[in-house]
Amino acid sequence: MAHKNLIITFTRNPELGKVKTRLAKTIGETSALAIYIKLLEHTESVLRNIDSDKAVYYSVKIRENDLWDSNIYQKHQQFGDDLGIRMQNAFKAGFDAGYNKIVIVGSDLHDLQPKHITQAFEALDTNDVTIGPAEDGGYYLLGMKTLHKDVFKNKNWGTETVFDDTIKNLKNESVFLLEQLNDVDTYEDIKNNQTLKALIEYDKTYK
Repeated sequence: MAHKNLIITFTRNPELGKVKTRLAKTIGETSALAIYIKLLEHTESVLRNIDSDKAVYYSVKIRENDLWDSNIYQKHQQFGDDLGIRMQNAFKAGFDAGYNKIVIVGSDLHDLQPKHITQAFEALDTNDVTIGPAEDGGYYLLGMKTLHKDVFKNKNWGTETVFDDTIKNLKNESVFLLEQLNDVDTYEDIKNNQTLKALIEYDKTYK
């Protein structure tokens, strides 16, 4: 453990037909996979130079010799029955390992910048929790310095109620909110993003 801070990201293994399925309904599986790989590459470039330890949690199986350099990133397997339990387990493992501050961030945000993660860690100096709200009603970042188990339970993950329900769980804690960002789930999320739209292959009418 080189640092007292840990940044975690969850990733799905980039396989055709298994990522960005809502987006794929509009633009096709090949294009959805290309966009997801681009988002992973962007996330990795953001995390690489953050001054903290780093961990990537794989959805299906740990990959070696991939985008995530094992000299930079600890590699783990996600486990748990739903997203909340998987995140709780990742936070618990980090705190058990001795980290003081842990931030988890999604891997599907083209608008994510290093400043968002840096600000999240800094905010934990004077706040219990930091959250980056997403435009769809979820959140793209969650940071804590002790494990708040309630935020991981009784949520309809992937719906517009997640952020509001999480805030209710934290009504007795001090919470710092980062700026709202847009994560990529549907065509509406990329329609104004020329970099991502350029990766659409199957139907030029979407360009």
